[in-house]
Parts: sequence; C-alpha cells; structure tokens
Amino acid sequence: MERRGTERLDLDFLSLPPYSAEDRSRSDSLSSTGSCGRFVLRQRVAQLMTCMEDVSSDDDLHEELCRSIDQAFLICGKKIPSRMQDFRLHVVTWNVGTASPPRDLSSLFLLDSSASNIDMYVIGLQEVNSKIVNFLSDLAFDDPWSLFLMDILAPLGYIKLSSIRMQGLLLLTFVKHKHVPFVQDIRTNYIRTGLYGYWGNKGGVTARMSVYGHMLCFMNCHLPAHMENTNQRLDDFERMLEAQQFDGESIDGILDHDLVFWFGDLNFRIADFGIHFIREVVNGNRYSLLWEKDQLNIAKKKEQFLQGFMEGPLKFKPTYKFDLNSDVYDTSGKKRKPAWTDRILWKLKEVSESEQEESVGSEFEHILKAHLEKYTSHMSYGISDHKPVTGTFTLQMRPLILEPPVTLRAEGEWNADHDSLISYSVSKDFPSSTWDWIGLYRVGFRHTNDYVTYAWVKDDEISFSKDCNQVYISADEIPLDGGEFLLCYFCHNLQCLAGISDSFQIQPGRTLPGKDGSQESTDDSTKSDMFIGSGF
Repeated sequence: MERRGTERLDLDFLSLPPYSAEDRSRSDSLSSTGSCGRFVLRQRVAQLMTCMEDVSSDDDLHEELCRSIDQAFLICGKKIPSRMQDFRLHVVTWNVGTASPPRDLSSLFLLDSSASNIDMYVIGLQEVNSKIVNFLSDLAFDDPWSLFLMDILAPLGYIKLSSIRMQGLLLLTFVKHKHVPFVQDIRTNYIRTGLYGYWGNKGGVTARMSVYGHMLCFMNCHLPAHMENTNQRLDDFERMLEAQQFDGESIDGILDHDLVFWFGDLNFRIADFGIHFIREVVNGNRYSLLWEKDQLNIAKKKEQFLQGFMEGPLKFKPTYKFDLNSDVYDTSGKKRKPAWTDRILWKLKEVSESEQEESVGSEFEHILKAHLEKYTSHMSYGISDHKPVTGTFTLQMRPLILEPPVTLRAEGEWNADHDSLISYSVSKDFPSSTWDWIGLYRVGFRHTNDYVTYAWVKDDEISFSKDCNQVYISADEIPLDGGEFLLCYFCHNLQCLAGISDSFQIQPGRTLPGKDGSQESTDDSTKSDMFIGSGF
C-alpha cells in the first residue's frame, strides 16, 4: 500500500511462524511457556514501537502499525490489558496456643467494614492443637479452625483454594468466587527445622500460586524461641529460602516468585532494653524508641538474604507475651519481655538488567505493585499468649490472564432421572491431562473437594473436537433432591479450578429417599397405580 510522500514500511519482521496443531497436544505434562518465542516477539514489538515514533505524523500508517501490534499480541495469545487492576489481600498471622477458635472473628477479618472488598484471605496459624488424637483426626477430616473459617467465609462468597498443615502450623487461602479460575498453578509444601530438621514443631508451610499470571508465594513460619537464638532463627529461615521446592514448579526458588509474603511467629525479640523500660515505653505508646533494638530490624540491615523484605511500621503494642484472656503482659514467674514476635513482611522480585532488556516493548508483563494499607494487631483476642496481627494490602497488577482457560456449561435441562451432558472448551496451550475432571457443586460450595459428584474428562468423554468437548454424568450420580448447581473444571497440571459455569437448576427425580431410607415416589400417576394395586 502506497502512502503520500512516504515509502512503504516493511513489516516482514513482525511475521511469526504459523501455529502448528502439534503445539496443542493434550498431555499429562505441563506445556512450555514459550519464553523464547515471547523474547523474539518483544524484540519485534520494540522495533515496531521505534517505527511508530518515526511515522507518528502519518495517521494512516500509525493506525496500521497499531493494528499490527494488536495482531502480534493476539498471536502470542494475549492482548495488552487496558488498565491496572486492584486486588485486595488480607493476611492474618496468629499463634493460637492450641486453643479452639473464638466465637467472633469479625474484626480480625474486617467483616464489619470492608470484607466485601477483600479479594483473598491468607491465614497463617501457629501452635494449632497437634496432640496425637487431634492430629490424626485432622488428617482424616478438616481441622476445627478450617471448618470454622469456612463457616464464616463461604456464606460471603469465598472458597478455600489451598490448605497445608505441618503439626501445629496451618496455612489457608480463601478467594472470592469470581477470581477462582484466575488463581492457577497452586502448590503447597512444608519444611521442618525442629530437632535439626527431623521434627515439625518449628519450620514453615508454604503455598504458591499464579494470580492473574503473577506468581505469588506465601510462607507461614514458626521460628525458634528465646532471646539468645537470633542466629538460629536467621539460619532456619535462610535454609527455608534455599531448600523449599514445589512439585511441578517452573520457578527455581521462593525468591524467584514475583511477590513473596513472609509471616508467622518469627520469635524475634527486643535486645538490650530491660523489661521495665520496655513496658514503660509501650504504656506511653512510644514504640519507635524500641525499633532500633528489634532483632529483625537489626538483621534486615546486616543479612544479605533479607535485603528487599519490607514491613510496615510497628505502630502497635508488642504482641507477646500476654496473660490469657487479657491485655496484661506476662505476670508469671518467667516475666517474658514484651516483643513483636508476630510479623508480616513482603518482597517484590528484583528484575535483573537482562530481564529489563528482555521486557522492552512489553513492559506490561512485569507490572506488579504491593501497597500496604494497614498493619496492626488485634488486642481484643485473648485465647493465647499472642495477639493476632493482620496486614491488608492492595496489589496493583496488570492482568496477564484475561479469560478463564476453560469455559463449560450444562447442556439442556437437567433432571435427576436422566443422564446429562456437559460441554466445555479450552484455551490454546491449555495443559490438559487424563487426570482432569469436572465436578458438580451446589451453589455456595466451600472448597475444591466439596463436589457432589464428578466426571473424568477422558473416561466419560463422548465427543471431542478442536472447539468443543462433551462428557456425561450418569443419572445415578445426580442428586435426587435437585437444586441449584454449577460445574467446575479441575486441572490436574495446574492444581486449580480452571473454569466455572453459570449456575443452573436440576429438577428433582421422581423417586426421593423417605425418612426411613425407603424410596418415596414423587410422581402422582405412580402413586395412584400403587394405591389401585393395593386395593385402595
């Protein structure tokens, strides 16, 4: 195409090799991220952006270049998101001292104020009751704390996405229903540091996940106690950072995630100052006088592996050690000095120069910011000798995943007396597996395993094509009482619910179980026939 007074711009450098059907193989292995292809695309887009500056005065050519850029990103499978998205995160850490949950957690979870604006809750507990009887029971069933938190959060539209337990350490994540398909690649693990790594009374439990394409990692730790064990605390945490691995991970280490949260009963104390001085300063709310002697603050200035970890100002009372059911510091014979043992820190990934050069022309892939809104303790809770601490964050991110990787729907009207069909389609390069399944859930379900029944996408498949697949669910598996349901696609390779359908109704079956376990017919004609045959 010729332009007035302008030679035709050669756009051949933008052309990419055609997408092969072989690249979309359905296998049990996680597909490649194609980082090499993205790097080439970035170079080409960078060249294109330079050309745009040179021809900005020519509106027609400028418009053609803009279309070419959009086409380039569509080829890569992603369109440049138009704006940043706020994602509100509420982190809770609490050493519960083997106690059962209190009756009311409204203030801890902001249920009286801004809970509707929280997108994800991350809850790290320490010293959950792990006596042998309790622990064995919790292995078979959800522990009392998990059940209690699901009772609180599920009615508000939150779903428990992950849970990891190591003796007294427990880490839970809850996310709003609308975000579920965009939280992917969920992995959990733990590492023991007690008794030289053989006992799990100390250590860490970790969960990592991709949130709208950004890799987040959460570490709930319980480090060694006592004033003199600062070096052991630091050694244990450094070992966790170096040794923690996840099954199937594509990221080398914890600090390679885009954003890391480190929290728990870290057990750092206030050095040098005596107990009477500390209590006097605390009573006068002059907390800043203690900051320079806080062992963690000192270590952050000296230890290289702690560089980049950030924390909000400690403008609340030290959270340890209190008499039970009070806000009075330790009056026992031990008379522990008050300390900020319970902490929440975070660290954004440091982008190397090579990564910065690679990101030219596609800066949107690296945009993620964390803003701390509030960092505080909650003095009203007295079930243990620690007070809980919360951090409320706004994550500003440019979403890299714009659509759920799986779309699915219930075909036709569902009735408990008949087999039913499910149609679904997957996005390009979706890492399908023979272990994937589609679950039937009641509306308001509490966690991933809260399904009524499920169908294997391969074993129960009745048709397959490039654009749409179908599986069936037997009538024997459909609840007879009917109700409002939805379908969720579980991806084995990503360990997440990759797609959720709209809700739909299932009509009750003709035969419902009676109060005594016998079968009661709901069909009037059947009832009449029964009566006639019985002589009525």
